[in-house]
Amino acid sequence: MSVTDDVQSVVEAPEEHEFTKDEHRKILVILFALMLGMFLAALDQTIVATALPTIAGDLRGLNHLSWVVTAYLITSTISLPLWGKFGDLYGRKNFFQIAIIIFLIGSMLSGLSQTMVELISCRAIQGMGAGGLMVGSQAIIGDIIPPRQRGRYMGYFGAVFGLSSILGPLAGGWFTQHASWRWIFYINVPIGIVALFAIAIVLHIPVKRVHHQIDWWGTALLSSGVVGIILLTTWGGQEYAWGSSTIVGLAVLSAILLVVFCFVEAKVSEPIIPLNLFRNRTFNAASGVGFVIGFTMFGSIVYLPLYLQIVHGASPTLSGLELLPMVGGMLITFILSGQLVSRTGRYKIFPIVGSAVLTLGLVFLTRLGPDTSFSYAAIGMFVVGLGMGLVMQVLVVAVQNAVPHSQLGTATATATFFRTIGGAFGVAVLGAVFNSRLLSQLRANASPALLKLIQGGNIAENPAQIHRLPLAERTLVINAFSHTLQTVFVVAIPFAVVAFIVSWFMKEIPLRQRAHVTEGIGKRPMALDAPGEYPGL
Repeated sequence: MSVTDDVQSVVEAPEEHEFTKDEHRKILVILFALMLGMFLAALDQTIVATALPTIAGDLRGLNHLSWVVTAYLITSTISLPLWGKFGDLYGRKNFFQIAIIIFLIGSMLSGLSQTMVELISCRAIQGMGAGGLMVGSQAIIGDIIPPRQRGRYMGYFGAVFGLSSILGPLAGGWFTQHASWRWIFYINVPIGIVALFAIAIVLHIPVKRVHHQIDWWGTALLSSGVVGIILLTTWGGQEYAWGSSTIVGLAVLSAILLVVFCFVEAKVSEPIIPLNLFRNRTFNAASGVGFVIGFTMFGSIVYLPLYLQIVHGASPTLSGLELLPMVGGMLITFILSGQLVSRTGRYKIFPIVGSAVLTLGLVFLTRLGPDTSFSYAAIGMFVVGLGMGLVMQVLVVAVQNAVPHSQLGTATATATFFRTIGGAFGVAVLGAVFNSRLLSQLRANASPALLKLIQGGNIAENPAQIHRLPLAERTLVINAFSHTLQTVFVVAIPFAVVAFIVSWFMKEIPLRQRAHVTEGIGKRPMALDAPGEYPGL
């Protein structure tokens, strides 16, 4: 039986489970704990950004500064499929708690680090736990809440993710300025402990103990291939030229490892990423849209703070606050789309409309210039936020509804994995566009000293230096940055259009009316979607 057939048999179960007041109260407590976990993982992707110069000064490690971020990104990404598989095989509650503990250990050790090597190693541990938090929080919701009702709850998760992307730099700057950079790691501990105890007390998901085999070869091949891709996108155009032997070698090696991974997955009995998922049209379309949205969002929106700081002269803290229109747009459509999905049972329309709105927002941003008012920029950011909010969390609901319960965690992790990899590619590709365009703008008119300052990255790391330049050079740099950012947003538009086109290929499967397991929110055992359909339970 195919995945789609399996799901269709479940859809035909007509009975709908209504939560009691006590169950609804427990859902809210569980949601609070899960959102804390999601918040911690998302926050630590960005919280170190404003503290990096201070960290480099204290630990005397400027040359390894980028690895504080890269180490976290690598381990959180490569661990996603493994966490999803462990949750499917042995139960998500236990592994979510283990992920919290690993994350807290990494946080404490990061705060206690005395050298840059220690900090990078501890950030890698932290990232490993973050992967489990990202996957576990979304998959547990898939366990206890029916897809028909899930949209309204997943919207809150999207809002937390969007909010953390703004609060991260703000919190990092505040702790660095008023306390110590070490507190950007210590603050995770009390939050994580609250989440840990809430999950332990309230969440009860039944687990059937079955002997399983972990696909260690597949895990090793996938991890190695992904590490190669992330290193390629991190180093390309920065540490090494795109045509250098190091970058070309990484690209070839990563491709070989991923091809071998596919062959291995076709042979093993319990693959880390089951290839039959890719016979599911909804899963393919949702993963494809997620990849392109990640590419567009992370690859282009990351430059908005740079525009606000360099062109508008905002401080790092103020530039974070000025991104609130985008967060506001995301909050509105995260919540609204979730409510509408739950009310109508339809979800395909939201990625279609959302990617179209995102494209419109990017068109707005292509008009940003040295003389553009902040109100215009705010409108563009707001529209972009509206588009992203319509797409991101609805894709999770679509994927979880399209697969059997035995693959819920794996499918959730894989969809998140594609979005993360898309983001890495977006940062690399649009970063290369940014660097190339900026240098071509400056080479014609800039002095050798100014050109060296730009190429060295000093202005990007400390945009306030621009306002100490002579007027002519300051005007030249601001115009060059402005025109370059316009080009970045222009290049991002076709990718948003691709997401719009791919969204139409998503097959809309009616949302199930019952949860996979509902003992997690009540004392009495509750029925599965369709008894006997999911032997993995």
